[in-house]
Amino acid sequence: MPATPRLTFAPLTPERWPDLERLFGPRGACGGCWCMTWRLRRAEFNRGKGDGNRAAFRAVVNGPTPPGVLAFAGDEPVGWCAVAPRAAYPSLTRSRVLAPVDDEAVWSITCLFVARPYRKMGVSVRLLRAAVQFARAQGARVVEGYPVEPYSASMPAVFAWTGLLSAFEKAGFTEVLRRSKTRPIMRLECGRRAKGRKQPRS
Repeated sequence: MPATPRLTFAPLTPERWPDLERLFGPRGACGGCWCMTWRLRRAEFNRGKGDGNRAAFRAVVNGPTPPGVLAFAGDEPVGWCAVAPRAAYPSLTRSRVLAPVDDEAVWSITCLFVARPYRKMGVSVRLLRAAVQFARAQGARVVEGYPVEPYSASMPAVFAWTGLLSAFEKAGFTEVLRRSKTRPIMRLECGRRAKGRKQPRS
């Protein structure tokens, strides 16, 4: 396998659902998540683990706007990045650590998943850049992410599913606020700044 795989990127549209299933596998990427953890209340998420969350996310994919971007090496799906308006993720608002920084209408990157053979090859950085391009095309002015930092080499990859600080930095994001030692809030301005933008809250 080449050190830097040649990748293409595409939004997750209904016809690409089988590609996501191939990438996530029968466990839905992680313990039946199917990328629904930020979209549901905890009790709903737990009840739906597995087939319930799979059906719920497929309904999202069948909606008007693709919920993220897939990475492909040839015809093989090798990575996923979830990105959508922050309002699509009600669990973010309920989080004290990840509560809104200000009144900016941001898009949020909430999940990065890379197939095991393609990890530690820079795929996450390229996925982040593709996600920003997609969000910009949908009218986003600011894209936000919530990586894990610091990251220990002994930490299982599953616990870094929101991405790593280093990947966001390489993709052009900067830290704007940190309410927790391990969870910075990163932003990238990808369009015109909103008029009358308020200063971030501490």
